[in-house]
Amino acid sequence: MNSKSPLIRPEQIEQAILLIRGQRVMLDRDLAALYGVETKNLNRAVQRNLDRFPADFMFQLTKKETEALRCQIVTSNVGRGGRRYLPFAFTQEGVAMLSSVLRSPRAVQVNIAIMRVFVRLRETLALHKDLAHKLAELERKIESHDVGIHTLFEAIHHLTMPPTKPNQEIGFHIKENSVPYRVKRK
Repeated sequence: MNSKSPLIRPEQIEQAILLIRGQRVMLDRDLAALYGVETKNLNRAVQRNLDRFPADFMFQLTKKETEALRCQIVTSNVGRGGRRYLPFAFTQEGVAMLSSVLRSPRAVQVNIAIMRVFVRLRETLALHKDLAHKLAELERKIESHDVGIHTLFEAIHHLTMPPTKPNQEIGFHIKENSVPYRVKRK
């Protein structure tokens, strides 16, 4: 590869980032492929340096999680020449630690590319959250305006309706068949 083309395309990395247990992670097999090593060699290096990989850096998937992934992503079956153990998932911090464990120039370059993708992903998510917040705020404003406009239209509609009761006349009325009241004089 020439020095101008990237070692790994960001799209390759983005496709390998999964959301498991509410965290963005990369599986050991995907990382091994990016680093250009076998999965078992990557995991051996990790096992030799377990103190560098606390639970928030790396965790092993459960059988149920592995089955769910197998349904979503084509993975090899256990016992048929494929994996014989449950895969490991590495968080962003765990991926960063891998470069110090693998100690190859390629590992360093791959880690830089992966970190850039994680940062870009985090910035994109932050932008989406900010846009979602602004949209919700705008919806609240419009909703309050809608209530005001609705009230205004109700008032206009009420004013344009003809009155339901006939107006009562003001003053005294004498019935035609009635006897007028007479005033006595002394």
